[in-house]
Amino acid sequence: MAELILVVDDEPKIVRLARDYLEKYGYRVATAGDGEAALAAARRDKPDLIILDLMLPKLDGREVCKILRRESDVPIIMLTALSEEIDQVTGLEIGADDYIAKPFSPRAMVARVRALLRRSRGDVKAPSVLRVGGLVVDEERYSVTYEGSPVKLTPNEFKLLQVLASRPGQTLTRAQLLEDLHGTASRFDRSVDSHIKNLRKKLEGAAGKAMIETVYGIGYRFIEERES
Repeated sequence: MAELILVVDDEPKIVRLARDYLEKYGYRVATAGDGEAALAAARRDKPDLIILDLMLPKLDGREVCKILRRESDVPIIMLTALSEEIDQVTGLEIGADDYIAKPFSPRAMVARVRALLRRSRGDVKAPSVLRVGGLVVDEERYSVTYEGSPVKLTPNEFKLLQVLASRPGQTLTRAQLLEDLHGTASRFDRSVDSHIKNLRKKLEGAAGKAMIETVYGIGYRFIEERES
């Protein structure tokens, strides 16, 4: 069965545009026009991905995203106005996986949906298990554990952890990480910072210690575990 996309926006023209293009490319589409309806639809229909407008009646997109992220790992793409840079950062910090600025190209939207769905399915060319100390990253099962306890990550957080943990001790620039995430290094630079912040918090919560180090002015590196 085709994957289900939930489109949430209070502007009917945007909903119709997104729905028409997504259906053209073979996706099933559900829609909602406010935050409360979005939560109800997400819980009822269990979509494979959600396109979520930031500014919504009844319950805004930030709150909807926070609630959804507590309940599931469903991939979320935020819709924001082109000038709302701070809101783009906020959306990523509360758990959104990507953002699309309005006005947007419908074809570019479909491309972003495809890319995020591939990451959420864990489509990789050579599935393997990566072990670094007590951390286990299972690329085939798309799971992460630390000393046997599961660590719940979003698709982008999982991809960043794959890249960083596969090269412990090596500093990776933001441009390199953006390239791994999105296939381009020309996107909104601070999106990497937001995803790393969330990833680092989850890893430290599981391990009780820092696992990702900021190399100021350059990027990030995974901390090598040393024998005691």
